[in-house]
Amino acid sequence: MSSATPPRDLVHLLSRAEHLAARRLTAALEPEGCSLEQWRALAFLAGGAGRTMTELAEYALLPAPTATKLIDRMVTDALVYRRPDPADRRRVLVYLTERGAALHERAAAIVREVAASLADDGTLATRLAHLGDTLESAAHRIPVPSPAPTAG
Repeated sequence: MSSATPPRDLVHLLSRAEHLAARRLTAALEPEGCSLEQWRALAFLAGGAGRTMTELAEYALLPAPTATKLIDRMVTDALVYRRPDPADRRRVLVYLTERGAALHERAAAIVREVAASLADDGTLATRLAHLGDTLESAAHRIPVPSPAPTAG
């Protein structure tokens, strides 16, 4: 039996890199009491404009029910607040509070430090953004193969 490392495909390599980066960032944000999911929500809301829960969930890479629970906790912690969308009263917009904006500033400095420690001059981020865009557009053009028929 060989102890050689099995080959890693592109998806495995990307998943491993994301896992290691997320673990590193999670540890760095912990002293601020900020989770990675909270960071993503804070970063998305930092522009000042209210955002819908659907937009926030998509950006934060969370299923809608999980995003709702996250925002519920952030409301309780006075980091964000909700208001009806003036353009469509059926929708709710989420905004940062002053406390949330202050946490965002502190967390953003930590995120910049972690990014700098990865010694990326922006090239990697640019390439990953391009890869994400390529994968997203390809998802609309490439058919998903059907499962092989099973004998039975």
